[in-house]
Order: sequence, then C-alpha cells, then structure tokens
Amino acid sequence: MGCVQSKCYGRCARLCCCHYQPSSLSTDDAGEGADSFRIHETDSPQRRALSSAGGSLGSATVPSAGLCLRYASLTQRGYYPDSPDRANQDSFCVRTNFQANPDLHFFGVFDGHGQFGAQCSDFVRDKLADILASDARLSEDPIKAYQFAFLATNSSLHDSEIDDSMSGTTAITVLVSGGALYVANVGDSRAVAGVWNGNCLLAEDLSSDQTPYRKDEYERVRLCGARVLCVDQVEGMMDPDIQSWGDEEDGDGDPPRLWVQNGMYPGTAFTRSVGDSTAESIGVIAIPEVKTVKITPNHLFFVVASDGIFEFLSSQAVVDMVSRFVDPQDACSAIAAESYKLWLEHENRTDDITVIVVQIKDMVASDAEATNETIHTGNSIPLSPAKVKAQRHIISQSDANHPIKGSCLELQSGPPDSSANLSPAYVARSPSHSVHLNGMPFVL
Repeated sequence: MGCVQSKCYGRCARLCCCHYQPSSLSTDDAGEGADSFRIHETDSPQRRALSSAGGSLGSATVPSAGLCLRYASLTQRGYYPDSPDRANQDSFCVRTNFQANPDLHFFGVFDGHGQFGAQCSDFVRDKLADILASDARLSEDPIKAYQFAFLATNSSLHDSEIDDSMSGTTAITVLVSGGALYVANVGDSRAVAGVWNGNCLLAEDLSSDQTPYRKDEYERVRLCGARVLCVDQVEGMMDPDIQSWGDEEDGDGDPPRLWVQNGMYPGTAFTRSVGDSTAESIGVIAIPEVKTVKITPNHLFFVVASDGIFEFLSSQAVVDMVSRFVDPQDACSAIAAESYKLWLEHENRTDDITVIVVQIKDMVASDAEATNETIHTGNSIPLSPAKVKAQRHIISQSDANHPIKGSCLELQSGPPDSSANLSPAYVARSPSHSVHLNGMPFVL
C-alpha cells in the first residue's frame, strides 16, 4: 500500500506524490541469463482479465545444504482506466550462483511509486544486486552487507539523473545462503514461507510491513516530525487528533500516511523506502530490517511479492494457493489472477502485481549432475493444502561436507509430520544510532 498504489487512489491523486503523470510503456532489457527479467501484460489495459504471461521456470542447487530450489516469476501491469499507457512500476530480480558461489542465490521484488517510480524500481533492482555482488562480506555477514548495500543504493539513486524527490521504490529481497534465508525489507512488500507445523501448512511471515500501522514505526516517524493522518483527516472530514486507524488487515482503504508539518505531501503509506528524498526529512529511511531464518525440513517454499498481491490476499491465503501446484509457474499465475480479480471486485483499477515462488527441495545423491539452467514448465498436479507434504531427503552430515550431485524431488502427498515446528528466526532491526538525513539527526 504505497503512495501511488493505495486504495484511496482517486482522493490521493490530488493531494500528494500519488499524482502520477502517465508515460509510455517501455520494454525492459532482458538482462544476462536469469539475473533480471520481467513479463508484461501487453493486451489492452481495458481488458479486465489477467491473461497467462507464460514463461519458464528455473532451478538452482545449494550444495552445502543439500537443497534444490525451483523458482518462477511473474509481473503484471496494473489496470488504470484514467492512465491507459501507465508503465508497470514493479520490477524483480533473480540471480542464482550469486558471486559465482553455488550456495548463494538472490531474489528480489521492487515496487516503484511516484511519477518516476518505474525508473526508481529498475535502478534499485540493478544497483542493489550489483553492490551486494561485489561485497566480500556477503557470505560471512549478510546483515552488514545488506545494510551497507541499501544505504549505498539510496545514495546512488539520489545522485543519479532520476528525480526521486517524490518518487522511489520499496524492496523485499531474499538471499539464500547455504541453509539459511536472509530477508531484507524496506517498505510494504512482503516475503512469506510455507511451513509444516503439526498437521497443517502455515504461513510464516519472513518480513514485517513497515507502515504507520506499526506502533514502533509510527513513533519513529512522529519523532522525526511527520504528521500521520489518513486522507479524510487531511481533507478535514475526520478529526486529525484521532491517531487510531485499526489494523492493516481490516482497514477501510484510507490508511494513515506521512505528511510534512505544513504541506499536503508526500503522503506515503509506508515508513521506509529507497529514494523519496523529500520524505526523508520526516523519517522515511532506506535502512532495511533483516530477518534470518534457518531452513528446516518443514520449509516447503517461500514467496516474494509486491503489495499488489497482499492488498486483498492474506499471507495464509497465498501459501494455500501455492500448495495446490507442483509447478511454481502455475502458482505464480494463479496468485496473480486471483489478486487481479479481487482488485476489480473492490476497486475500478488494479495495482501492478509481481510475485516470485521458490520451492525448497532436497537433492538426491546420484551420478546425474544437478543443473542451474532454465527449464520449461509442465502440467501441474493440483494438491490439497492439507495433504501437501515434502518428502525431504535428509543428507547425512558426511555428505553435506562434500559437493553433491542430484536432482529435485517433486512435492508428493503424504502424512503430515507431527514433530514439525516453525523455524527459529532472528530479526536484525535498524542500528541504534543517530543518522543524519537532509541535515536532520534522528535516532533509529
């Protein structure tokens, strides 16, 4: 729920940086290999149904952990009846064998906003990955590498030719490093894992949306001088002294937003982003929250997606949908189609929608070499969420110390593992020190 993509689209357009000036749809560079790519909906924007984007899925091995990843990605341009030529401001990045290391794999989704949101999204997608790829600390200390990369990318965007004064992007990224996930988040896009717990498949949020709904984020930006008000309050239709807006899941579509003290801008519904140089003066920062999750045999997959997915779908609903498909490309298409449908049931437009689904499987020791090449999708076999079970091949300690050759096991139905528990997780919050942005010090 960013400043451009909020549900109060019509009202916000006349108040803040939500007022988007349409530009022509551009074609993105394909990038090298699977490093970065997008699939755009090319049909008329008046068409109110999501057509299949097609494409392929990829696989990558994690030898040190004895794992195999199968992944697919999809991005869908939003439907904006008042801006039929509006570009897709979402972008995403998939880089396997990161830093030429078979145990490092990077996945990211970037949701741009503002007049130059598409340019900001593309810039951050490429710059952030490049900085991380050149950081020798990444495999040993991903948290420090992440924090440096986000701040350096933010600085580079400010120094670029892109006007990011009222534009920027959120970013949700997952680094697979051996047997762990490092999830770095700035903004309100989201990552979630499907995990067996007891006798059911549960959604485990890998990130926490950074919005004024969060008490800690609300208090932080208020200390930085932000007025936190919904649009009705800014327009005088609601008492501005009321500082309670319910919760994000049950909101009425008019979320709390950040405004300067004496102006009707920037109106961001998130408290962190990359870019948005004007909003930095009231506490919008580019410092990521980094969550560390150990991959257990109960982790079946994870999903990385823009807030266009989670506007009307809960984390659990997304996990349930993924569990019905063997093919991650089919899962991406189903999630995007359902999101698109729900947007049009509630609004007269849709947000841009981007999703990456990554299945986590065990490698099977064999003489066949595991490959990291792209493979084409096949027919999916729908599975009941209550019966989905990964028959994870447990690699012995001795095998885990050596390079492993193998192939991916398909998800199969079977009895749930009653001993399954959610994985232990550690969240690295922002460093507790003062930071100067635009000459204004504040404590993070």
